[in-house]
Amino acid sequence: MDRETLIRNMPLFETLADDEVLALAGQLQERTVGAGTTIFRAGEPGDTLFLIQEGAVEISTGEGKQRTVLASLFPGSFFGEISLLDGSSRSASASATKDCVLQALERDHFFGFVRGKPDAATKILAEMADRLRQTNALFSQQVSRDVLEEEEERLTFGQRIADVVATFGGSWTFIGVFGLAMSAWMTLNVFMGETDAFDPFPFILLNLALSTTAALQAPIIMMSQNRQAAKDKLLAQNDYLVNLKAELGIQQILKNQGEMLARLAMLERKTTRTPGKDAAAGKEPGAPPSP
Repeated sequence: MDRETLIRNMPLFETLADDEVLALAGQLQERTVGAGTTIFRAGEPGDTLFLIQEGAVEISTGEGKQRTVLASLFPGSFFGEISLLDGSSRSASASATKDCVLQALERDHFFGFVRGKPDAATKILAEMADRLRQTNALFSQQVSRDVLEEEEERLTFGQRIADVVATFGGSWTFIGVFGLAMSAWMTLNVFMGETDAFDPFPFILLNLALSTTAALQAPIIMMSQNRQAAKDKLLAQNDYLVNLKAELGIQQILKNQGEMLARLAMLERKTTRTPGKDAAAGKEPGAPPSP
């Protein structure tokens, strides 16, 4: 696919006339990028729009666990248009997921083109405005996140201790250790006799220790249970937002599908009514079909 065909097949430039397409193609510079290469990062200075001729590119924000993929782009797509307009730093990162052949349009060349073709500039800017609006809507609706990890980062030292106590107190390990300790306590006092035993039968000191342990352990476990209830509430709220976003996304997909079918129908009508076929049939171009 040559540069002119690439430009004509892109929604950003589909309204340009043939002379405008040729003028714009002359401003492009070809760049080859390997798979896994970072094309640019968020915050870096940028002044170039990229057209994807071959390969695939991923647009994302954030790093590590906070990384959010905004879009996956394929041949016929473009990216980097925001910095092309204002010359400021990049608002997102772009990386090649496949070996890519890109056509780069630098800011100086772009403004030189629009100064010579003001009508084309109006068309391009209208398409860019629509693209920016869609990107902003996608970013503002990004609700998928790890709410449990966020809650974990806000825990105090006391809350962490409460979780450990609740986890250990509700395990078979605690039951086994506590049972062995009680058995050893009672056995030792029985064999030592009433005169030498430090806690003779009926083991009043042991009962006091058990009561104190239960009195302290109960509120600690309740603290942990209350936090677990708060986590469940956060998960439920996040699930609702994710489901709502998915529903809106499906509606948008159906809308785009309808627009695509309408465009395909229009193209089909154009291709089935070509001048060459009309001439071969002995009819004037644009004449109605014979009954």
